[in-house]
Amino acid sequence: MGTQLWVGLGNPGAKYAGNRHNVGFMALDRIASDHGAAPWRSKFQGEIGEVRFGSDKVILLKPMTFMNLSGQSVGEAMRFHKLEPGDVTVFHDELDLAPFKTRLKTGGGHAGHNGLRSIHQHIGADYARVRLGIGHPGHKDRVSGYVLSDFAKAEAEGLDDLLRGISDGAPKLAAGDRPGFLNAIALRAAPARPPKPKPAQREAAKPETTAEPEEALSPIQRLAAKFRR
Repeated sequence: MGTQLWVGLGNPGAKYAGNRHNVGFMALDRIASDHGAAPWRSKFQGEIGEVRFGSDKVILLKPMTFMNLSGQSVGEAMRFHKLEPGDVTVFHDELDLAPFKTRLKTGGGHAGHNGLRSIHQHIGADYARVRLGIGHPGHKDRVSGYVLSDFAKAEAEGLDDLLRGISDGAPKLAAGDRPGFLNAIALRAAPARPPKPKPAQREAAKPETTAEPEEALSPIQRLAAKFRR
Protein backbone atom coordinates (compact mmCIF):
# COMPACT_ATOMS: atom_id res chain seq x y z
CA MET A 1 0.00 0.00 0.00
CA GLY A 2 3.00 2.33 -0.20
CA THR A 3 3.59 4.98 2.48
CA GLN A 4 1.06 5.50 5.23
CA LEU A 5 0.83 7.98 8.09
CA TRP A 6 -0.38 6.67 11.44
CA VAL A 7 -1.19 9.38 13.97
CA GLY A 8 -1.59 8.82 17.70
CA LEU A 9 -3.46 11.54 19.57
CA GLY A 10 -2.54 12.76 23.03
CA ASN A 11 -1.07 15.65 24.98
CA PRO A 12 2.70 16.08 25.43
CA GLY A 13 4.46 15.94 28.78
CA ALA A 14 4.72 13.64 31.80
CA LYS A 15 1.64 15.20 33.42
CA TYR A 16 -0.60 13.70 30.72
CA ALA A 17 1.29 10.50 29.89
CA GLY A 18 -1.08 8.09 31.65
CA ASN A 19 -4.32 9.89 30.76
CA ARG A 20 -7.16 8.14 28.97
CA HIS A 21 -6.95 10.94 26.39
CA ASN A 22 -3.40 9.73 25.58
CA VAL A 23 -4.23 6.17 24.58
CA GLY A 24 -3.39 7.10 20.95
CA PHE A 25 0.17 7.97 22.02
CA MET A 26 0.35 4.70 23.96
CA ALA A 27 -0.72 2.68 20.90
CA LEU A 28 2.00 4.22 18.71
CA ASP A 29 4.63 3.81 21.43
CA ARG A 30 3.86 0.08 21.63
CA ILE A 31 3.95 -0.35 17.84
CA ALA A 32 7.26 1.53 17.65
CA SER A 33 8.91 -0.48 20.43
CA ASP A 34 7.68 -3.89 19.25
CA HIS A 35 8.42 -3.40 15.55
CA GLY A 36 11.90 -1.90 15.65
CA ALA A 37 11.26 1.78 14.95
CA ALA A 38 14.24 4.12 15.19
CA PRO A 39 14.17 6.47 18.21
CA TRP A 40 11.51 9.16 18.06
CA ARG A 41 12.73 12.46 16.60
CA SER A 42 11.22 15.92 16.39
CA LYS A 43 9.60 16.94 13.12
CA PHE A 44 6.29 18.38 11.85
CA GLN A 45 5.53 19.91 15.28
CA GLY A 46 5.53 16.39 16.65
CA GLU A 47 7.58 13.27 17.23
CA ILE A 48 7.98 10.85 14.35
CA GLY A 49 9.15 7.29 13.93
CA GLU A 50 9.02 4.80 11.09
CA VAL A 51 8.27 1.09 10.82
CA ARG A 52 8.10 -1.29 7.88
CA PHE A 53 5.83 -4.26 7.42
CA GLY A 54 7.13 -5.97 4.29
CA SER A 55 6.80 -3.42 1.50
CA ASP A 56 4.50 -1.20 3.59
CA LYS A 57 6.23 1.85 5.05
CA VAL A 58 4.42 3.46 7.97
CA ILE A 59 5.34 6.86 9.37
CA LEU A 60 4.31 7.18 13.01
CA LEU A 61 3.40 10.68 14.24
CA LYS A 62 2.62 11.93 17.74
CA PRO A 63 1.64 15.62 17.46
CA MET A 64 3.24 17.71 20.23
CA THR A 65 0.94 20.69 19.67
CA PHE A 66 -1.54 19.67 22.40
CA MET A 67 -4.68 17.86 21.39
CA ASN A 68 -6.77 20.75 20.05
CA LEU A 69 -4.10 21.73 17.49
CA SER A 70 -3.21 18.19 16.31
CA GLY A 71 -4.30 18.94 12.74
CA GLN A 72 -1.42 21.39 12.23
CA SER A 73 1.10 18.60 12.74
CA VAL A 74 -0.86 16.06 10.66
CA GLY A 75 -1.29 18.50 7.75
CA GLU A 76 2.40 19.34 7.73
CA ALA A 77 3.47 15.68 7.68
CA MET A 78 0.96 14.88 4.92
CA ARG A 79 2.13 17.70 2.68
CA PHE A 80 5.80 16.81 3.15
CA HIS A 81 5.23 13.15 2.21
CA LYS A 82 2.68 14.00 -0.54
CA LEU A 83 -0.01 11.87 1.08
CA GLU A 84 -3.79 11.93 0.72
CA PRO A 85 -6.29 11.76 3.61
CA GLY A 86 -6.92 8.13 2.63
CA ASP A 87 -3.29 7.33 3.56
CA VAL A 88 -3.84 8.54 7.15
CA THR A 89 -5.00 6.48 10.12
CA VAL A 90 -5.63 8.20 13.46
CA PHE A 91 -5.58 6.30 16.78
CA HIS A 92 -7.72 8.07 19.38
CA ASP A 93 -9.72 7.61 22.57
CA GLU A 94 -13.45 7.05 22.13
CA LEU A 95 -16.00 7.88 24.85
CA ASP A 96 -18.83 6.09 23.05
CA LEU A 97 -17.20 2.65 23.28
CA ALA A 98 -16.82 0.48 26.38
CA PRO A 99 -13.28 0.43 27.81
CA PHE A 100 -10.80 -1.26 25.42
CA LYS A 101 -13.37 -2.06 22.72
CA THR A 102 -11.94 -1.14 19.32
CA ARG A 103 -13.70 -0.09 16.14
CA LEU A 104 -12.50 1.13 12.77
CA LYS A 105 -14.17 3.71 10.61
CA THR A 106 -13.34 6.03 7.71
CA GLY A 107 -14.88 9.48 7.37
CA GLY A 108 -17.78 10.84 9.37
CA GLY A 109 -17.95 13.44 12.13
CA HIS A 110 -15.57 14.15 14.99
CA ALA A 111 -18.19 13.68 17.78
CA GLY A 112 -16.75 16.61 19.70
CA HIS A 113 -13.25 15.11 20.02
CA ASN A 114 -10.90 18.10 19.98
CA GLY A 115 -8.08 16.25 18.26
CA LEU A 116 -10.33 14.97 15.47
CA ARG A 117 -11.99 18.37 15.12
CA SER A 118 -8.57 19.94 14.48
CA ILE A 119 -7.63 17.24 11.96
CA HIS A 120 -10.95 17.75 10.16
CA GLN A 121 -10.11 21.46 9.84
CA HIS A 122 -6.72 20.75 8.27
CA ILE A 123 -7.23 17.67 6.07
CA GLY A 124 -10.98 17.04 5.88
CA ALA A 125 -12.86 13.99 7.15
CA ASP A 126 -11.75 11.27 4.72
CA TYR A 127 -9.16 9.58 6.91
CA ALA A 128 -9.36 6.31 8.85
CA ARG A 129 -9.78 6.17 12.60
CA VAL A 130 -8.93 3.45 15.10
CA ARG A 131 -11.43 4.22 17.85
CA LEU A 132 -10.11 2.99 21.21
CA GLY A 133 -12.86 2.73 23.81
CA ILE A 134 -12.37 4.39 27.19
CA GLY A 135 -15.99 4.33 28.37
CA HIS A 136 -18.06 7.34 29.42
CA PRO A 137 -18.20 8.91 32.90
CA GLY A 138 -21.99 9.09 32.68
CA HIS A 139 -22.52 12.84 32.36
CA LYS A 140 -21.17 15.34 29.84
CA ASP A 141 -20.06 17.72 32.62
CA ARG A 142 -17.62 15.07 33.85
CA VAL A 143 -16.08 14.27 30.46
CA SER A 144 -13.18 16.73 30.59
CA GLY A 145 -11.94 15.57 33.99
CA TYR A 146 -12.46 11.94 33.01
CA VAL A 147 -10.44 11.97 29.79
CA LEU A 148 -7.64 13.95 31.47
CA SER A 149 -7.37 11.48 34.36
CA ASP A 150 -5.21 8.36 34.31
CA PHE A 151 -6.50 4.88 33.63
CA ALA A 152 -7.50 3.22 36.90
CA LYS A 153 -5.25 0.53 38.38
CA ALA A 154 -8.00 -2.01 37.79
CA GLU A 155 -7.82 -1.19 34.06
CA ALA A 156 -4.08 -1.88 33.73
CA GLU A 157 -4.49 -5.45 32.46
CA GLY A 158 -7.18 -4.49 29.93
CA LEU A 159 -5.06 -1.62 28.67
CA ASP A 160 -2.00 -3.85 28.29
CA ASP A 161 -4.04 -6.45 26.37
CA LEU A 162 -5.35 -3.72 24.07
CA LEU A 163 -1.90 -2.30 23.33
CA ARG A 164 -0.41 -5.77 22.75
CA GLY A 165 -3.27 -6.60 20.41
CA ILE A 166 -2.78 -3.38 18.44
CA SER A 167 0.89 -4.21 18.06
CA ASP A 168 0.12 -7.82 17.04
CA GLY A 169 -2.35 -6.59 14.44
CA ALA A 170 -0.30 -3.68 13.08
CA PRO A 171 1.04 -5.60 10.03
CA LYS A 172 -2.56 -6.55 9.13
CA LEU A 173 -3.69 -2.94 9.42
CA ALA A 174 -0.80 -1.79 7.22
CA ALA A 175 -1.81 -4.37 4.61
CA GLY A 176 -5.41 -3.15 4.62
CA ASP A 177 -6.72 -6.25 6.41
CA ARG A 178 -9.08 -4.59 8.88
CA PRO A 179 -10.81 -7.78 10.10
CA GLY A 180 -7.37 -9.33 10.72
CA PHE A 181 -6.34 -6.29 12.78
CA LEU A 182 -9.47 -6.39 14.92
CA ASN A 183 -9.13 -10.16 15.35
CA ALA A 184 -5.57 -9.74 16.69
CA ILE A 185 -6.90 -7.38 19.36
CA ALA A 186 -9.80 -9.71 20.19
CA LEU A 187 -7.40 -12.63 20.67
CA ARG A 188 -5.42 -10.64 23.26
CA ALA A 189 -8.52 -9.43 25.05
CA ALA A 190 -10.14 -12.88 25.20
CA PRO A 191 -7.50 -15.56 24.66
CA ALA A 192 -8.79 -18.91 23.50
CA ARG A 193 -9.57 -21.07 26.52
CA PRO A 194 -8.85 -24.79 26.47
CA PRO A 195 -12.06 -26.76 25.88
CA LYS A 196 -13.73 -28.11 29.01
CA PRO A 197 -13.24 -31.84 29.43
CA LYS A 198 -16.26 -33.92 28.49
CA PRO A 199 -18.05 -35.72 31.33
CA ALA A 200 -16.50 -39.02 30.28
CA GLN A 201 -13.02 -37.52 30.57
CA ARG A 202 -13.72 -36.00 33.98
CA GLU A 203 -14.80 -39.38 35.29
CA ALA A 204 -11.83 -41.16 33.75
CA ALA A 205 -9.81 -41.13 36.95
CA LYS A 206 -12.49 -42.99 38.89
CA PRO A 207 -11.67 -46.69 39.48
CA GLU A 208 -13.37 -48.86 36.91
CA THR A 209 -16.00 -51.22 38.29
CA THR A 210 -16.17 -53.33 35.17
CA ALA A 211 -13.29 -54.59 33.11
CA GLU A 212 -12.95 -53.04 29.64
CA PRO A 213 -10.68 -53.92 26.73
CA GLU A 214 -7.42 -52.00 27.33
CA GLU A 215 -7.67 -50.25 23.92
CA ALA A 216 -10.88 -48.52 25.06
CA LEU A 217 -9.29 -47.09 28.18
CA SER A 218 -7.90 -43.58 28.45
CA PRO A 219 -4.17 -43.20 29.31
CA ILE A 220 -5.13 -42.40 32.93
CA GLN A 221 -7.32 -45.50 33.14
CA ARG A 222 -4.55 -47.68 31.69
CA LEU A 223 -2.15 -46.29 34.29
CA ALA A 224 -4.65 -46.97 37.07
CA ALA A 225 -5.16 -50.51 35.77
CA LYS A 226 -1.40 -51.19 35.97
CA PHE A 227 -1.36 -50.26 39.64
CA ARG A 228 -4.34 -52.52 40.35
CA ARG A 229 -2.68 -55.54 38.77
